[in-house]
Amino acid sequence: MSQEHGVNSTDVEAFQRDGVILIKGLFKDWVEPLRAGIEHNMQSPGDYGKNYTKEGQSGQFFGDYCNWQRIPQYHDFFFSSPAAQVTAKLISSDTVRIFHEHVLVKEPGTAQKTPWHHDQPYYCVNGAQVCSLWIPLDPVDQSVCPEFIAGSHQWGKWFVPTKFTGDSYVRDGDNMVEMPDIDKEREKYDIKSWQLEPGDCIAFHYLTVHGAPENLSNHRRRAFSARLMGDDATFVIRGGEMSPPFPGLEKRLVPGMPMDAEEFPVIYS
Repeated sequence: MSQEHGVNSTDVEAFQRDGVILIKGLFKDWVEPLRAGIEHNMQSPGDYGKNYTKEGQSGQFFGDYCNWQRIPQYHDFFFSSPAAQVTAKLISSDTVRIFHEHVLVKEPGTAQKTPWHHDQPYYCVNGAQVCSLWIPLDPVDQSVCPEFIAGSHQWGKWFVPTKFTGDSYVRDGDNMVEMPDIDKEREKYDIKSWQLEPGDCIAFHYLTVHGAPENLSNHRRRAFSARLMGDDATFVIRGGEMSPPFPGLEKRLVPGMPMDAEEFPVIYS
């Protein structure tokens, strides 16, 4: 069994079969830098920073993305951590590009759940060689851990995206269907979640269905997600709002073209 950059052949097989795996301790050396980056981010949100918590709800659910070019710790993570090498191995790709980073912070006592969804319908990206790395920066009890449905990336269905506030996106002409009520029939699915330590990593495919419980614990749940793309990733325009929006990208890329733009540098080749 060959080991390379924190993953072995069994991990690769599991990722391709289940669409999600846990890699223990992969980014333990990056916990403090990423914590510092998130504090910077929360003090100085980017253009897309928001509080998903509705008025009258307890706690705070903060999110932001597309800040890696202005927050040094995020930039360093992409260019100096093993994230790109690990992703190349998992998705069997010769190259890896940055798509974006996504920071999600659920403060103690946050009663808001993250709705069941999968990510690719939000994105301007088509392709199967895609991967997100979800990295907790605090200890995460299994009761607070995001949940992933093993094998759902192979269902052959694309579900209408849902905003984290609970509202659905509009999707015209994209042949997407409504997400089933997974919580009503949880026993039908192979739902995976874990007890996590800072620096662990959940790697998952853009089409893997997932959601997350509320954080009713006494601890913060800070997480840094790295969204990465491989050889077959191409540009697409969805039939409605896309997230992140990347305004003006449609003037530089034609649908079906590789994601060859300055926003998406190659970090592994």
